[in-house]
Formats: sequence, C-alpha cells, structure tokens
Amino acid sequence: MDKDCVETLIVIVGKNNDGYQSLIQLLQGEGYKGITIKSVKALEAYLSREECMAVLIDIDTVPVDNRKVREITVQYPHIPVLCMSDKNYHPKLKETICYHVYACINKSIDPDELFYLLRSIRDDSQ
Repeated sequence: MDKDCVETLIVIVGKNNDGYQSLIQLLQGEGYKGITIKSVKALEAYLSREECMAVLIDIDTVPVDNRKVREITVQYPHIPVLCMSDKNYHPKLKETICYHVYACINKSIDPDELFYLLRSIRDDSQ
C-alpha cells in the first residue's frame, strides 16, 4: 500500500453492514479513505500485513475487552485506536478508555470532532 494511502486510511471495526457507508463517505469528503472490518480478530490479521492511520472500533457492535485493546495498542503503538459508541459509560472498558484509547466519540458522529481528532493524529505522527 502506498504511503499516502496509509497516511489517510481509517479502519472501521464493526458489524453494522450499512451503517458505516455514511461515515466512509464523510471521510472521503475530507480526503481520507475508510474501510470496514467486522471483528477484532480480522483487524489483527489486517494490521499484521497492512498499515493505516487510525482504527475506529464500534464498541457497541464488536465485543472487546481491556486485554484485547491493550494487546493491539502495545503491538501497534504507532496506530491510534479510537472508539465510538451510543453509550456514555462503559464500566467494563474503563481501563482501556483511560489508558489505551486515543479518544472515544459518540456514534452520532460530529464531523468537526472527528476531523479535529484525525488532524491531531496526523500532526502527532509527523
């Protein structure tokens, strides 16, 4: 994969087949590329062979735990993990959200918030 594509590729992990199309279109409108992956296991396989700018996990549709997110962030420390959810509070993921997740955003995604975070990630990596 070419370097420019890697620097703009956002991997969305979630099981909502139709729900991510509008997010991908939103990303494309700002020069990013979005792809979807349906499970954390598939994400791990993808990251073992490809690079990306960031990972966005839908923690409402994909089962994750503190250990698994920590493993991913330790193995790929250069790839920020963001989470999205309809819920404001995830007590079972408290450790992950505090220590291993770059940001957690509401699923009614605010484009300004999303692109602010992505610009911050891009600026941090340069």
